[in-house]
Amino acid sequence: MPDLSHLESWFSHDRLTPYRTAVRDQRDAVALYEWNAEVSAAFWRTLGHVEVLVRNALHRELAAWSQQQYGTDRWYVAVDPLVSDRTRRDIREAIRRGTRTGRAETPGRVVAELNLGFWRFLLARRYDGTLWRYCMYRAFPGKRRADVERAVSELHLLRNRIGHHEPIHNRPLRDLLALSLDVAGWIDRDARDWIAAGDTTSSLLAQRSQPWWPRVR
Repeated sequence: MPDLSHLESWFSHDRLTPYRTAVRDQRDAVALYEWNAEVSAAFWRTLGHVEVLVRNALHRELAAWSQQQYGTDRWYVAVDPLVSDRTRRDIREAIRRGTRTGRAETPGRVVAELNLGFWRFLLARRYDGTLWRYCMYRAFPGKRRADVERAVSELHLLRNRIGHHEPIHNRPLRDLLALSLDVAGWIDRDARDWIAAGDTTSSLLAQRSQPWWPRVR
């Protein structure tokens, strides 16, 4: 097993600093770094499923509204007068990426290029009286927009930390896992149960109660 000096030579002193300062000895820092990578990978699976579920639910409702109001399922064009400059730029970039190499533009290809941050900001308060009231509320039956926005924002922040290989061991991971599954359940209970059944994050979190787990300061 490599020691801390090996990891620092491979991945940089700065990257290992949060792990070195969180525990009492070098061996624990290595173990914590490895565990952080494992729990991040497990969380990535669950967050990925939740992200696609959120994306597809909102896409479905926006497309139905756009079709009814404007006769097109290209809702990302129909919303242009309603959204911020940032959102317009995100949509234009998604269209560009979705049609690269000469592929035909389809809503599915465009939506696949819109990341979780896009949906997070589409759930913002500025759209409470427009897009949320028009149709997006149907994606989360019985839920308040503010609660959905808060939850998706928290998951987006966690997703970004994992995507940038940052420490998450010091985050409220049990609460965030529960929140991930809650968001899935707001959309579809069966989907929530399927995601939960394949989740391995819980078993990794359970390791933290074991006597051999690195003692965090």
